[in-house]
Amino acid sequence: MRTQPGVAAFFTADWACRVCAAVDAGPGPEDRCRAVPSYWEWIDRARAGFRARWAFGVRDDEGRGFLLLHWDAGRCVRGEIVDREAAEQAEYLITATAQGWRELFAGYPPARAVMYRMLLLERGCVLGFFRVLYLFVESMACLLTVPTAFEPAA
Repeated sequence: MRTQPGVAAFFTADWACRVCAAVDAGPGPEDRCRAVPSYWEWIDRARAGFRARWAFGVRDDEGRGFLLLHWDAGRCVRGEIVDREAAEQAEYLITATAQGWRELFAGYPPARAVMYRMLLLERGCVLGFFRVLYLFVESMACLLTVPTAFEPAA
Protein backbone atom coordinates (compact mmCIF):
# COMPACT_ATOMS: atom_id res chain seq x y z
CA MET A 1 0.00 0.00 0.00
CA ARG A 2 1.30 3.44 -0.93
CA THR A 3 1.00 6.22 1.63
CA GLN A 4 1.37 9.96 1.45
CA PRO A 5 4.55 11.55 2.81
CA GLY A 6 4.27 11.99 6.58
CA VAL A 7 1.54 9.35 6.80
CA ALA A 8 2.29 5.86 8.10
CA ALA A 9 0.39 2.75 7.07
CA PHE A 10 -1.72 1.27 9.86
CA PHE A 11 -0.01 -1.48 11.90
CA THR A 12 3.40 -1.23 10.21
CA ALA A 13 6.83 -0.86 11.83
CA ASP A 14 6.99 2.81 10.79
CA TRP A 15 3.56 3.45 12.31
CA ALA A 16 4.56 1.68 15.55
CA CYS A 17 7.63 3.93 15.92
CA ARG A 18 5.58 7.07 15.28
CA VAL A 19 2.93 5.94 17.76
CA CYS A 20 5.58 5.30 20.40
CA ALA A 21 7.03 8.79 19.93
CA ALA A 22 3.58 10.42 20.10
CA VAL A 23 2.57 8.48 23.21
CA ASP A 24 5.88 9.19 24.92
CA ALA A 25 5.60 12.91 24.18
CA GLY A 26 2.17 12.97 25.81
CA PRO A 27 -0.46 15.63 25.39
CA GLY A 28 0.68 19.11 24.43
CA PRO A 29 -0.15 22.35 26.25
CA GLU A 30 -3.22 22.95 24.07
CA ASP A 31 -4.62 19.56 25.12
CA ARG A 32 -3.86 20.17 28.78
CA CYS A 33 -6.04 23.31 28.68
CA ARG A 34 -9.17 21.17 28.23
CA ALA A 35 -9.13 19.73 31.76
CA VAL A 36 -8.48 20.99 35.28
CA PRO A 37 -4.87 20.90 36.51
CA SER A 38 -5.62 18.19 39.09
CA TYR A 39 -6.58 15.79 36.27
CA TRP A 40 -3.16 16.20 34.65
CA GLU A 41 -1.43 15.99 38.04
CA TRP A 42 -3.12 12.62 38.60
CA ILE A 43 -2.00 11.41 35.16
CA ASP A 44 1.55 12.64 35.78
CA ARG A 45 1.64 10.70 39.08
CA ALA A 46 0.22 7.55 37.45
CA ARG A 47 2.73 7.82 34.63
CA ALA A 48 5.77 8.55 36.81
CA GLY A 49 6.73 4.97 37.58
CA PHE A 50 4.51 3.14 35.11
CA ARG A 51 6.01 -0.09 33.76
CA ALA A 52 3.95 -2.32 31.52
CA ARG A 53 3.37 -3.43 27.97
CA TRP A 54 0.21 -2.58 26.10
CA ALA A 55 -0.61 -4.70 23.07
CA PHE A 56 -3.19 -3.46 20.57
CA GLY A 57 -4.85 -5.54 17.90
CA VAL A 58 -7.56 -5.66 15.29
CA ARG A 59 -10.18 -8.16 16.46
CA ASP A 60 -11.51 -9.11 13.04
CA ASP A 61 -8.14 -9.41 11.25
CA GLU A 62 -6.10 -12.35 12.50
CA GLY A 63 -3.50 -11.87 9.75
CA ARG A 64 -2.43 -8.45 11.01
CA GLY A 65 0.21 -8.13 13.69
CA PHE A 66 -0.22 -6.41 17.03
CA LEU A 67 1.17 -3.08 18.18
CA LEU A 68 3.22 -3.56 21.34
CA LEU A 69 4.10 -0.46 23.36
CA HIS A 70 6.72 -0.87 26.07
CA TRP A 71 6.55 1.45 29.09
CA ASP A 72 9.47 1.82 31.47
CA ALA A 73 9.61 4.27 34.38
CA GLY A 74 6.87 6.42 32.90
CA ARG A 75 8.25 6.57 29.36
CA CYS A 76 6.95 4.81 26.29
CA VAL A 77 10.32 3.49 25.17
CA ARG A 78 9.55 1.17 22.27
CA GLY A 79 6.80 0.45 19.79
CA GLU A 80 6.87 -2.60 17.57
CA ILE A 81 4.65 -4.91 15.57
CA VAL A 82 4.56 -8.43 17.00
CA ASP A 83 2.64 -11.67 16.54
CA ARG A 84 -0.26 -12.84 18.71
CA GLU A 85 1.97 -14.95 20.95
CA ALA A 86 4.11 -11.94 21.88
CA ALA A 87 1.02 -9.75 22.26
CA GLU A 88 -0.48 -12.21 24.74
CA GLN A 89 2.64 -11.86 26.92
CA ALA A 90 1.88 -8.15 27.43
CA GLU A 91 0.31 -7.04 30.68
CA TYR A 92 -2.66 -5.70 28.71
CA LEU A 93 -4.08 -6.79 25.35
CA ILE A 94 -6.61 -4.33 23.94
CA THR A 95 -8.44 -4.79 20.65
CA ALA A 96 -10.96 -3.05 18.42
CA THR A 97 -12.51 -4.07 15.14
CA ALA A 98 -11.06 -2.58 11.94
CA GLN A 99 -14.12 -0.33 11.76
CA GLY A 100 -13.64 0.62 15.41
CA TRP A 101 -10.06 1.72 14.69
CA ARG A 102 -11.27 3.81 11.76
CA GLU A 103 -13.88 5.45 13.99
CA LEU A 104 -11.28 6.19 16.66
CA PHE A 105 -9.02 7.87 14.09
CA ALA A 106 -12.04 9.79 12.80
CA GLY A 107 -12.57 11.32 16.26
CA TYR A 108 -14.50 8.84 18.40
CA PRO A 109 -13.45 9.59 22.02
CA PRO A 110 -11.12 6.95 23.53
CA ALA A 111 -12.83 7.08 26.95
CA ARG A 112 -16.18 6.38 25.34
CA ALA A 113 -14.59 3.59 23.28
CA VAL A 114 -13.50 1.89 26.52
CA MET A 115 -16.85 2.49 28.22
CA TYR A 116 -18.87 1.04 25.34
CA ARG A 117 -16.37 -1.77 24.68
CA MET A 118 -15.27 -0.58 21.25
CA LEU A 119 -11.81 -0.93 22.79
CA LEU A 120 -11.91 -4.26 24.56
CA LEU A 121 -9.49 -5.42 27.23
CA GLU A 122 -9.01 -9.04 26.13
CA ARG A 123 -6.22 -9.95 28.53
CA GLY A 124 -4.85 -8.39 31.68
CA CYS A 125 -5.87 -7.41 35.17
CA VAL A 126 -9.06 -5.35 34.91
CA LEU A 127 -8.41 -3.62 38.24
CA GLY A 128 -4.84 -2.74 37.24
CA PHE A 129 -6.04 -1.42 33.90
CA PHE A 130 -8.70 0.78 35.45
CA ARG A 131 -6.22 2.10 38.01
CA VAL A 132 -4.43 3.83 35.13
CA LEU A 133 -7.47 4.32 32.91
CA TYR A 134 -6.96 8.04 32.36
CA LEU A 135 -3.29 7.52 31.53
CA PHE A 136 -4.47 4.96 28.99
CA VAL A 137 -7.16 7.29 27.60
CA GLU A 138 -4.75 10.20 27.19
CA SER A 139 -2.13 7.89 25.67
CA MET A 140 -4.76 6.66 23.20
CA ALA A 141 -5.55 10.28 22.34
CA CYS A 142 -1.84 10.77 21.54
CA LEU A 143 -1.76 7.54 19.51
CA LEU A 144 -4.69 8.83 17.47
CA THR A 145 -2.77 11.98 16.45
CA VAL A 146 -0.40 9.93 14.28
CA PRO A 147 -1.30 10.46 10.61
CA THR A 148 -2.45 6.99 9.58
CA ALA A 149 -3.40 5.43 6.27
CA PHE A 150 -5.82 2.53 6.17
CA GLU A 151 -6.02 0.12 3.28
CA PRO A 152 -9.09 0.64 1.14
CA ALA A 153 -12.26 -0.76 2.71
CA ALA A 154 -13.30 -4.12 1.32
